[in-house]
Amino acid sequence: MSKRIVVPSLIGAVVIGGLAIGGVASATASSEPTIENGSARYAAPTADTDGSLTYTAKVTDDSGIRNLKVLAWPKSSDLKPTAKEMATAERATCKKSTTETSECTYTLKVTPKEAADLPKGTWHISALATAKDGDTAFAPDAATFTVTR
Repeated sequence: MSKRIVVPSLIGAVVIGGLAIGGVASATASSEPTIENGSARYAAPTADTDGSLTYTAKVTDDSGIRNLKVLAWPKSSDLKPTAKEMATAERATCKKSTTETSECTYTLKVTPKEAADLPKGTWHISALATAKDGDTAFAPDAATFTVTR
């Protein structure tokens, strides 16, 4: 085989290989957000003070975090929220800790009257994280807590 055919063929193979590798790298560069270390705490109100529900989580995505939406619901209900339904849920307050990670906290005040109407027992928290690049992650059972009184 002549040198004039082999050299252009090798250059073509290197260029095509480089494009393929670049295509694989760009296809795997973006990732879904993650919701980690989610925990919920319910503090019942007293005669003198309001109670609260607090949910906290670490949310991470390579593009950064746009928001975290949170919904609390009683296990005794037939509610099984979907990611689509979470679009109208309330937002947590997220504070960026790195370019990719935010610490998010959702707090809800609970008055004695509201607490009296809450179903007692186990409750679930569902969470929907949205990254700055538009990717989402849905955690249908991100945390649980108990309402006792």
